[in-house]
Amino acid sequence: MNRKILILITTIALLISGSYTLSPKTIIHAQTTTNLTDACVESFDPNVDYFPDKVQFNYAESVSVEYFNHYKVVTITQPWPGAEEAFSYVLVQCGTPTPEDYDNALIIEVPVKRVISMSTTYLPHIVRLGVLDTLIGVDTAAFASTPEVVELAEAGELIEVGSGSAVNVELVLEAEPDLVLTYGSGFADYDAHPVLLEAGIPTALNADFTETTPLGRAEWLKYTALFYNQEAAANELFDSIAQNYEELAAQLANLPDEERPTVLTNTIFGDAWNATGAQSYAGRFIYDAGARLVLEDVEGVAESNSTVPLDPEVVFFEGADADFWLVNAFGVFSLEDLLSQDERYADFLAVSNGGVYSNIGRIGPNGGYDYYETGVIEPDVILKDLIAIFHPELFPDHELVYYRQLQ
Repeated sequence: MNRKILILITTIALLISGSYTLSPKTIIHAQTTTNLTDACVESFDPNVDYFPDKVQFNYAESVSVEYFNHYKVVTITQPWPGAEEAFSYVLVQCGTPTPEDYDNALIIEVPVKRVISMSTTYLPHIVRLGVLDTLIGVDTAAFASTPEVVELAEAGELIEVGSGSAVNVELVLEAEPDLVLTYGSGFADYDAHPVLLEAGIPTALNADFTETTPLGRAEWLKYTALFYNQEAAANELFDSIAQNYEELAAQLANLPDEERPTVLTNTIFGDAWNATGAQSYAGRFIYDAGARLVLEDVEGVAESNSTVPLDPEVVFFEGADADFWLVNAFGVFSLEDLLSQDERYADFLAVSNGGVYSNIGRIGPNGGYDYYETGVIEPDVILKDLIAIFHPELFPDHELVYYRQLQ
């Protein structure tokens, strides 16, 4: 018989007989059924599993977690595209001993209580997990779209620490955070984590942007939850997101290519047109929504999980007859804005047939595109928008959330 069950049965029997009085502390050890989200362990028992609520990553490929009784080891295998090193964090339940043999990993006590977020994608996680009261600072509030965070910033309740290698280390030290959540690029001028770690500030990276599927990125909600012991909440939230997304995608999964409308994406940027790769995050959205990339037969596009820089002339030749055009360009809010960038755009079929859309449906008070913030954990909502655009007969009454038609 399992040792924990035997101890519990024996204890209950003694209680019934009146020969033993159970202290509150012992009750916690005998009946650990949920993670400690607001407390530390008062009397450590190495045989107790302090994380009965666990997560596993089924869609995200750049992160993993391994559980032990009183700590969990989180590994970021690809912190940024092309990275040659992984990052590991040992999350130790507060009130329990620090494990040995993790000299190369950052030790962080959980649940964390004071957090600075230097990436907007964390903000919806923090709100949805119900831990907004732990947020004490951001890199800058200028582009935050999450209403609850904007409200805190406007009330002067958040510090702004700057970004990149110019992060205000002194201000961060004064704030005494349990954790700074940021991201890495591999370029010294753009990365804050080397500076923060050198100052002894516990700092963890978010690498959701390396994921190539919508559900892969959304599943990083679980990563944030690990630092709060909020695995149960994260599982419930994500399971609903994944179910909604997969049910929507299933409706169009078997649609033959000839019945899929063609889609052009992006615009000229500098000297190139960065075409969406078919294996990328954006490419997966388009396919799951029952459409296909008009440039998928251009060399490199079908295999790419990122963007493919093309000569604009190639796009004008190969993509002009696309049924739809997702421009997704900052500062473009109308057809007039779009055509002012290049008059040749007027020759595109999507311009003349009303098929031009952009992800400007939700703009924050300071101009931030919520598509890149809340949208990351609402891929099901984005997918329904796209299906309603490409196949309006399926959802004739759907009101677009993240996308808008350019007029």
